[in-house]
Amino acid sequence: MDTQSLTLPDYVPGHQLLDGRSVLITAAAGAGIGFAAAKKALEEGAACVVISDIHEGRLAQAVEALRAISAASVTVAGVIANVTDERAVQHLVDEAERISGGINVLINNAGLGGTSSLLDMTDDAWAQVMDVTLTGTMRMTRAMLGRMRTREKGVIVNNASVLGWRAQREQSHYAAAKAGVMALTRCAALEAAEFGVRINAVAPSIALHDFLRKTTPEALLAELASREAFGRAAEVWEVANVMMFLASDYASYMTGEVISVSSQHP
Repeated sequence: MDTQSLTLPDYVPGHQLLDGRSVLITAAAGAGIGFAAAKKALEEGAACVVISDIHEGRLAQAVEALRAISAASVTVAGVIANVTDERAVQHLVDEAERISGGINVLINNAGLGGTSSLLDMTDDAWAQVMDVTLTGTMRMTRAMLGRMRTREKGVIVNNASVLGWRAQREQSHYAAAKAGVMALTRCAALEAAEFGVRINAVAPSIALHDFLRKTTPEALLAELASREAFGRAAEVWEVANVMMFLASDYASYMTGEVISVSSQHP
């Protein structure tokens, strides 16, 4: 099935789900889920959106694009950060807190994939995916929880993957890391509930964006999309919509949950 020929759903406008809140999103430069989440946060009424990325030029472009669609009273800022570096993580959280006056929502979007059979996988390749995808999420969660605990409120939304549940060839490292994100979400949520902070995750199946197209063979993308009930991959904003729901008061009783953003059929 040609996914490009399918009729896509209409873009969903904002409904002020994050009215007046401050949001921090990692790995939000470019055209992926992170940038889509930043854009949706603004459309949902966020008063401050801070994004981070390791690519300085791309980050600056993303900040400029977000400022172009935001009201003059809204703060949009970017901070260079690498989630594999604890000092960089602490700096990011310090800066985001200073800029916003207190972050209400953290979206852990940073992750790293790759394609390799287990027999061919090196220790370095395995460790790199784990460090960015799983340990990076832990570092950001740990740093942000310290601030949210003192305020006794806050929301963290992690970006996992259906590969945390499902098997796919040549994805052992990525699947293991995303399964770890799911487990981290559940365990950290129990601890954070004691001081009023909610932690949940989304688990997308396939959401097409430029970086994925560059790193994944077109034939594989088409095959994965064809397995979905709608015969297409998700739009990145469709994943961001679910993130906004989890970040909002509509999800006030939800914590430690992983929501699959998928239409895959058996």
